[in-house]
Amino acid sequence: MIRVGIMGYGNLGRGIECAIKQNPDMELKAVFTRRNPKSVTILTEGAAVYSAEKAQSMSNEIDVLILCGGSATDLPKQTPEYARYFTVVDSFDTHAKIPEHFENVDKAAKEGGNIAVISAGWDPGMFSLNRLYANAVLPNGNDDTFWGKGVSQGHSDAIRRVAGVADGKQYTIPVDKALEAVRNGENPQLSTREKHIRECFVVPENGADLDRIEQEIKHMPNYFADYDTTVHFITQEELNQNHSGIPHGGFVIRSGKTGWNEENSHVIEYSLKLDSNPEFTASVIAAYARAACRMKAEGITGCKTVFDIAPAYLSPLSGEELRARML
Repeated sequence: MIRVGIMGYGNLGRGIECAIKQNPDMELKAVFTRRNPKSVTILTEGAAVYSAEKAQSMSNEIDVLILCGGSATDLPKQTPEYARYFTVVDSFDTHAKIPEHFENVDKAAKEGGNIAVISAGWDPGMFSLNRLYANAVLPNGNDDTFWGKGVSQGHSDAIRRVAGVADGKQYTIPVDKALEAVRNGENPQLSTREKHIRECFVVPENGADLDRIEQEIKHMPNYFADYDTTVHFITQEELNQNHSGIPHGGFVIRSGKTGWNEENSHVIEYSLKLDSNPEFTASVIAAYARAACRMKAEGITGCKTVFDIAPAYLSPLSGEELRARML
């Protein structure tokens, strides 16, 4: 059995707990929280909730620690810190900062003799793999990725970190005209702003400066600055009533040409439609947690991404079973 620890028990942490239940070779050993452990109720019988400060002392009792913090401020600190003591998996999703995050985590994981898998989820993660596969198959072509319509956990977390914001949700919405042009093989040259819009629903704290909050969100680098962004200020009751779900999805499309004179066109499309963004992300992370443990058992150390991990490591099935059932 793979003994799993969860660091953080928000939407993603709860999703990880559900994913563990669906993987019979895994068991939840502990949940670690920055809140008062007595205030956190989990679903798994036999697992305990501890203060985050206790995690390091339990490194011998946990095979893989899954880090469920946000990419804006939590994971850049947490992943290198815990990679020194545990095999870890995170879902770091600030695309522009992945190379920097990789370098920091790789150093720490190698110092600790551990494996650290970063940016495991659906984008980055499953979408990243499909971009790589499609580029390898159709080297003469164009990539386009569309997200939504759906709630982005990372962008919603970034909104909630803005001073004066009590709560908030962010929707990423593809521009229909751009999506159809790509699907039709027109190969349009689209800017970031032409492909998506971002819509934010924000609950301000009493007395907060609404104009400052709106401008800070709209100009936030790596999150909103490159998009047409709309900010709506609403009450907590409106947010709870109209924006309680966490759906998401999207499309990875590669349009390419083959033939001596590039006479034939091809379109590869991979899509996801998700009722629960965090639960699907958690399911991807669980598979990569299994892979990380297998690689650690083989003596491999350092930071890895989805590009570095063979598909067979993800499955609980043996090589013989995979070849017979899926190849």
